[in-house]
Amino acid sequence: MTEWYFADGQERQGPLTADEMRLRFQRAQISLTTLVWREGFAQWKPLSEAVDELQLQNLSSAAENLGSGFDLRGDYTAIDNGTAPLPGTGGGTYSPYTAPAAGSGLAGTGVVSGGHVVYAGFWKRYASYFIDSLVVSVVNIPVSLIFNGIGAVSGNESLALVMSLVAMLAGLALGVAYYAGFHASAGGATLGKMAVGIKVVRGNGERLTLGRGIGRYFGFLLSSLTLMIGFIMAAFTERKQALHDMICDTVVVDKWAYTENEHLQQEGLGTLTIVILVVSALLTVAAIGVGIAMIGVIASSMS
Repeated sequence: MTEWYFADGQERQGPLTADEMRLRFQRAQISLTTLVWREGFAQWKPLSEAVDELQLQNLSSAAENLGSGFDLRGDYTAIDNGTAPLPGTGGGTYSPYTAPAAGSGLAGTGVVSGGHVVYAGFWKRYASYFIDSLVVSVVNIPVSLIFNGIGAVSGNESLALVMSLVAMLAGLALGVAYYAGFHASAGGATLGKMAVGIKVVRGNGERLTLGRGIGRYFGFLLSSLTLMIGFIMAAFTERKQALHDMICDTVVVDKWAYTENEHLQQEGLGTLTIVILVVSALLTVAAIGVGIAMIGVIASSMS
């Protein structure tokens, strides 16, 4: 379906369908002198040149609209002498005659390419993983306790082993479903990534397929088997990619990257990320303290 845009003073309106354009014309919201653009036009044109394409010639209000609208004579002069910016050429000053930003992206994907991209660094990614691990644990721990508990109370070693294996497979399935499902969603982000304002996309900004999301999760497990070196790589690689990102052609970026709102991207950690990191550090210290205390209790009881 063709998407239309029209200039309204210094504002660009759209996208609109052909039916919506005809309706606005009938309501005198646009006139035959209004500049319009669609994909395939080399430059903006007055609506009068698209009368046949939009089937405006049969509308009873066409004659009434001929003289309405705003004064665009200066714009026509700029178009005639070649000084008006062409769609997609950009420029330092905003103009309603600049082609829609989505036009510079990948067709059919909604990806706006060619702009500035803020890649998520190691600490932002760690903060998101901390949140995600808590979310997954809330479900995984009770499931594991149930299966292992069944095996323990059965008194059957074989059944206990099977239940333990089932618990492990259930945890794996939960991880795949959570991470792959969220990463392949429209937002490309798990709950943790949503919290810190980042997302996972292909190297060119495209959304992940479910298959690639599943592959990335197993690549994530591979990164954890390299003494965490696979994760630490994100702090030193050019696009801040971890090992599993490189394997699956993915990048972790700000949630506004590859969109028309790239100016909303955040370079720093952000307040929420810092709070999460502080909480994570405190919990880590507390866990170490509890571990040391338990060792002390065990040692004293054995002496």
